[in-house]
Amino acid sequence: MSRLDAHQHFWVFEQKEYGWISEDMTALRRDFLPADLKRAAEEAGVNGSIAVQARQTVEETRWLLELSAQNDFIQGVVGWVPLADRRVGDVLEEFVQNRKLRGVRHVLQDEADPCYMLRADFNTGVRLLEPLGLAYDILIYERHLAQTIQFVDRHPAQVFVLDHVAKPRVASHELSPWREHLRELAKRDNVYCKLSGLITEAEHGNWTEADLVPYLEIALETFGPGRLMFGSDWPVVLLGARYGEWVSVVERAVQRLSEAERQRIWSGTAQEAYRLPWHASL
Repeated sequence: MSRLDAHQHFWVFEQKEYGWISEDMTALRRDFLPADLKRAAEEAGVNGSIAVQARQTVEETRWLLELSAQNDFIQGVVGWVPLADRRVGDVLEEFVQNRKLRGVRHVLQDEADPCYMLRADFNTGVRLLEPLGLAYDILIYERHLAQTIQFVDRHPAQVFVLDHVAKPRVASHELSPWREHLRELAKRDNVYCKLSGLITEAEHGNWTEADLVPYLEIALETFGPGRLMFGSDWPVVLLGARYGEWVSVVERAVQRLSEAERQRIWSGTAQEAYRLPWHASL
């Protein structure tokens, strides 16, 4: 069974470039490059990945595309472009020449305005993505889900991919209102979801698999294998677990599913959502 990691990052660490990596995140304060990922992923039976932006610069998008050209293991890139800038069309014109660019992301979770995603200029930029065949990755906290539903409804033809199941409050074991909002969002067939990031939202160094199970089950119930995809969030996952540990958690969570359903989660859904060269259907 092929396995595709639909969410991972690379960086050459410099504090000024990655201000979100605080001094207590010692596991992340070094370089993470394709050779590091390939070693960890192959040990866990994962044979491909999608690289996702970690900085909001066009330079990083260019760099990720260069890495993807040098490493067949990287099957696609979710980059950053200035969606709220009136010149974003020119930037997209440059990048869409590269078929490895499969999506775009903006770090909405860090915007001071919780309704940034509803801004007219931002939505004008988002409207350029669907005709180009690009997905949009939604990076939010669970508190942003209500306005995310409004945002998605403005773009019914756009493929959206929800990162990290909208970052529920795993550390405090809270399910509501995340669960209810997630179910409402999932009614939109153009929204896919990444089974990723839950360990990061748990209590680092003190989580158990039982802490994660309710969130995994709700994600499976809500989106189903047809719209759910595996992602590691490497290297951020290293704050709470080794790469293989998260893979094992997901393996156990999906073991009751049919082989075809498991194949969707491990690779088929991501290949479909990001329009990679081939994908398994359910």
